Amino acid sequence: MQSDPEFATALLDEAAYLMLNGEPETARLILRDLVNATVGFEQLAVEANKPSKSLHRMLSAKGNPTMDSLNAIFSALRKKLNVDIQVHAVSTSG
Repeated sequence: MQSDPEFATALLDEAAYLMLNGEPETARLILRDLVNATVGFEQLAVEANKPSKSLHRMLSAKGNPTMDSLNAIFSALRKKLNVDIQVHAVSTSG
């Protein structure tokens, strides 16, 4: 992923999409892989002010991160990838 920033950015986008659309388990696993391949759990622990073991648990399939923790994770990844995330709500009625 470090050699292919577009792929890493696409994974971050997919994780955000899944998180917001009812698939948090898959989103957490994508985030875990993305953290491993980019910022690393030790650096994420420093930036999120959380123990790395706690972050590992949060990003497991059965993890339960708080909104503040998710914000810290997304923030660290956005910073590392030098991207921003934009969300747009769309109507589901025709």
